[in-house]
Amino acid sequence: MSSTRQLTAAHAADLTAALLDGGLPDDPEALVAFIAELEKLKSAACAVQADAAVAYDGARRSAEAAEGVSARRQGRGVASEIALARRESPHRGQTLLGLAKILHHEMPHTRARLADGTLSEFRAILLVRETACLSAEHRAFVDEELCADPAALEGVGTRRLVATAKKLAYEIDPAAVVRRARRAESERSVTVRPAPDTMSYVTGLLPMAQGVAVHTALCRDADALRAQGDSRSRGQLMADLLVSRITGVELVPDAPTPVPVTINLTMSDATLAGGLAPGLVDAEPIPAEVARHLAAQSLSAELATWFRQLYVDHTGRLVAMTSKQRVFPDGLADFLGARDLGICRTPWCDAPIRHSDHVTRVSDRGATTGDNGQGLCEACNHAKESPGWRQQVVDDLRHTIETVTPSGHRYRSTAPPPVGWREPRWINDRPGVYTLVA
Repeated sequence: MSSTRQLTAAHAADLTAALLDGGLPDDPEALVAFIAELEKLKSAACAVQADAAVAYDGARRSAEAAEGVSARRQGRGVASEIALARRESPHRGQTLLGLAKILHHEMPHTRARLADGTLSEFRAILLVRETACLSAEHRAFVDEELCADPAALEGVGTRRLVATAKKLAYEIDPAAVVRRARRAESERSVTVRPAPDTMSYVTGLLPMAQGVAVHTALCRDADALRAQGDSRSRGQLMADLLVSRITGVELVPDAPTPVPVTINLTMSDATLAGGLAPGLVDAEPIPAEVARHLAAQSLSAELATWFRQLYVDHTGRLVAMTSKQRVFPDGLADFLGARDLGICRTPWCDAPIRHSDHVTRVSDRGATTGDNGQGLCEACNHAKESPGWRQQVVDDLRHTIETVTPSGHRYRSTAPPPVGWREPRWINDRPGVYTLVA
């Protein structure tokens, strides 16, 4: 990006301060105009962020090449650094770095529309995604066709924009689009993630025909049960039928389908006895009454039920475990997963734990202990093995880890507090006298 002066983080900080310190316009029309300009500013900032990401990636690769790092390993960890700087997950960082490179090298018109505010970063990502199956030359054609003229994007909705990109891609290279569809079929999967109010989302990524067939069958059978007098709503019946057919448990009238479960539930003895402190299912807090109901329901149904109780010392810290092994044994790995609530310890990463990792590497005399252990996702574990990454435990009490990236920036991650733990709070009753209230 050409410029008359070199931009720095201080310039961005000054702009942020000016926005936060200034007052809003009084005129309603001026307020709308201000909102519109702020939207353009957000898009322009994303374009400059993309330029900075490409520049940093190039600088890191050049430096690592000079140090003798193999071409295959050069640039490893850059996406994770960008994610940390943008307070995003490593997966999102990889997406943003990929977007930046494509805008810089293959889709300059899309980058220009991002810079002038005609496109948002989200819409730019969609255009990049829909042209991913094309060659660089064909992608450049779609880029010019759609984004060379900023006026052509005025009033165009996201759905229409994506549909036009898909149509152009198919017209240019139908074989590539077909190959992409076949490859997508190989990525079919089922995932689960928490939802509000102790619910969960179970998502099946299926080919179109199979997805429609599943939904149609559930709709048909739910409507049949309602016609027979079942009082549940259509959505409730579809959900209960789905659980029943997948687990093999018989559908019960007017209630969620019971299932054989293992409750990986961490709750204090006070909660189990009738207190109000919440329980935890992995990282999700659930009300004490709901936790007790889960336990009672599984036991009364004579289902397989396990309870895991973690105890803390007088400071509220989980009791650590030690080992002389190079690899974390199952028990210690379970401890790390429970302490970190099943979520990767990298800041802003919400991925599930896949690896038990040494904070200080074994090659640097790091011990295989709870204090020197952390749960990481696969991407973050690989990223921290790149040249220039360092980690250390800076607070044993709350298990706070400091990560230093190759650029010298520092980020801290503190283990979540165990169930029932509270930060100590003191009230100054009178001069020199303090009372502990929590």
